[in-house]
Amino acid sequence: MSANLAQLLVRSAHTYPEQPALAIGARITCTYAELAGRVSRLAAALAQQLPANERVALVMKNCPQYVELLFACWHAGLCAVPINAKLHPRELEFILQNSGARLCFASADLFDAVAPLADSVDCLEEVIDADSPRYASLCAAAPMAVAAREAQDPAWLFYTSGTTGRPKGVTLTQKNVMAAVLGYFSDVDTIAPGDAIIHAAPMSHGSGFYTLPHVAHAALNVVPESGGFDAPEIYSLLLAHRGVTLFAAPTMVKRLVDHPVDADTTNLKTIVYGGGPMYVADCKAALARFGDKLAQIYGQGESPMTITAMGKAIHAASDHPRFEARLASVGQAFTGVEVRVGDANDRPLPAGEVGEVLVRGDPVMAGYWANPAASAETLRNGWLHTGDVGSLDADGFLTLMDRSKDVIISGGSNIYPREVEEVLLRHAGVSEVSVVGQQHPEWGEVVIAFVVPRGAPPDKADLDALCLDHIARFKRPKTYRFVEALPKNSTGKVLKTELRKLLRDVQA
Repeated sequence: MSANLAQLLVRSAHTYPEQPALAIGARITCTYAELAGRVSRLAAALAQQLPANERVALVMKNCPQYVELLFACWHAGLCAVPINAKLHPRELEFILQNSGARLCFASADLFDAVAPLADSVDCLEEVIDADSPRYASLCAAAPMAVAAREAQDPAWLFYTSGTTGRPKGVTLTQKNVMAAVLGYFSDVDTIAPGDAIIHAAPMSHGSGFYTLPHVAHAALNVVPESGGFDAPEIYSLLLAHRGVTLFAAPTMVKRLVDHPVDADTTNLKTIVYGGGPMYVADCKAALARFGDKLAQIYGQGESPMTITAMGKAIHAASDHPRFEARLASVGQAFTGVEVRVGDANDRPLPAGEVGEVLVRGDPVMAGYWANPAASAETLRNGWLHTGDVGSLDADGFLTLMDRSKDVIISGGSNIYPREVEEVLLRHAGVSEVSVVGQQHPEWGEVVIAFVVPRGAPPDKADLDALCLDHIARFKRPKTYRFVEALPKNSTGKVLKTELRKLLRDVQA
């Protein structure tokens, strides 16, 4: 057998051909045999147009075609580039150009926004509507055998914004992604044929990754009719499918708990949460509502879904003397993954001491796409430097203290302050700006911009319009606070910790 991830689907189709594979809401759309057939034909059409290792971009909201296209890319020996569907066209343009994508598939509701980029991105040959006759014709090609792949061949380019303000393409190889699949089975949960996963979180990110272990064990991939997260819809889908798993940001879990419905959750098997801090009180409330069905993962694009995990048994161990401390942690290192809390020279620190979280193992990326300097810096000394700060206890449980990269996590999406700051500084009326996150009961955090005006404070509507012209709507500040000066240290660095403290004092 080759190293190709597409073999996961082929094997399930051979073993469980009549098992349902994809659904929209409660409606089954195809079996595993049918899915594998469509993927093989779509792969053949892609392979006729592109040589091995070329990149195929996916700018799509959640839909069944996402699963088809991911596996068709791998089946054909190509590399998938799933892109956050909420990004601004200028951000999409950069990623398409940087990745060298030759083809881009867009969902119907995004096609009109994406199609014009074929004129400005010189490598991009075609943008294809995934609901169009053109797409249907690709799925009608003669089938092909699974392309041979090596473990180090690129499989998934995951674009994650950085503190430089420019997205970086995390190169995930066949080996990296397969390690993440195996990590799910070793440390997160079991999956049986006929179980289901509801894709309420973006398939361009974690929920899409969890397609793979569910395909590997012939489970059903369900896309809600809304295409996203809606608490009443999730509860209704629990009545339609069995053995249901949901990957959710903590804010989504909180919305499910807060939704006033006495719903039957018998068919809910597991909620895997991650992508932001889960407060202990919220975790306890979810356990009280759903029972012992919570599992947690901590990862980042550079080691997708696979740094630490905390399974259902640990969540259920309420009689453990360190139960609350463990709930406040992000669990223990995945099987086969090393996690170290290091000092400034990457030397391991004793239990309880705070330092940077370092990671080593098969899931860790090969590097950043076409960015050797950033790759060398992030992977120096053989360790992935996460930029997160935390401590390990004597039992190996990792607790995150802060994020040295100052990332804001709002509704499960990462927002990098410098990205927003650079846009706001384009305004002639802005002298200085610093962006931080403020805790929010529903979204986890919201974006707050502290602005030092140049003369009279600029109109907030003008600042909003500037943001909407350059970055995605969800990155726009919720509030602008005009100040005479920003707090700085002796070297002139803005003290974001002081700004966060100011926000906490106002909230108190």
